[in-house]
Amino acid sequence: MLNAASAVRLPAHTFTLTHRAGKNQDDLSCWLALPDRISSTLPPLVAVHGIRREADAQAEFFGARATALGRPVIAPLFEKKHWPRYQQVVRRGRADLALLRLMAELQDAGIWRTSKFDLFGFSGGAQFAHRFAMLHPGVVSRLVVSSAGWYTFPDSAAFPYGLAPRPGRRDSWAPRLTAKVDQFLTLPIHVCVGEHDNTTDRNTRSGPAIDAQQGLHRLARAHRWAEALRSAAKVRNLLSSVEFATLPSCGHNFRNCVTRGGLDRIVLTESGVPSRAKPCTGNCGHCAMLDMAAEGSVI
Repeated sequence: MLNAASAVRLPAHTFTLTHRAGKNQDDLSCWLALPDRISSTLPPLVAVHGIRREADAQAEFFGARATALGRPVIAPLFEKKHWPRYQQVVRRGRADLALLRLMAELQDAGIWRTSKFDLFGFSGGAQFAHRFAMLHPGVVSRLVVSSAGWYTFPDSAAFPYGLAPRPGRRDSWAPRLTAKVDQFLTLPIHVCVGEHDNTTDRNTRSGPAIDAQQGLHRLARAHRWAEALRSAAKVRNLLSSVEFATLPSCGHNFRNCVTRGGLDRIVLTESGVPSRAKPCTGNCGHCAMLDMAAEGSVI
């Protein structure tokens, strides 16, 4: 178990914080924190908000540290009207495909230059982020989730609690997740939660079945999910990289997790993970995003 308290701070850098509107009403808008010089080897950070939908705060609070590394921050805004349940990724509106379209557009515009991106989510955004990475592990270079209310486990529980089909329903998502679970389990994954995020609230999904599977509160659920990923990888003889961190002096508050808990230093490591661009052979991350977004429900 890691503690986020110890780290060396990078020098302060300025960045441009800007809002980018979607091309159409069904397209994602986003907030961008842009450095003067964009790295061609380090991936951008895609930071996904919780149910308060404060995408601007995601870009702002990660902006300075990302800029010091030459990394853009892309904070998509899942407006409630179009993506009321974006956390579950495949529900109304297909939030996953909306993000893929946005990332392809931003790559065409030169806002990011690598083949993959780092993906972060807080609370409801952490729910989206880990389920997106389960469906589309090929475009994610690193996954960091913080303070999710509940998770999809790599086990035999019915989707969306696990990877099995839902009884009595024609549900194709569980097998699609299962098909890519090995690739997902080999991603670098960091699971974070505030050390005081150990109470339930009205936004915590609760009940006998989910409490038995995942635990009573976010702290317990984060720890149990991280252990479940490690166990699933071990059973499959996969080399996994799953880390767990409690964020000191904070509960379920994004700003406090950054300013008190050092979440920004976990999300944006000083060295980063190089992701060098290669000549396109039709199988690069950009082509994959375009293909998946165009194909709709076919994954």
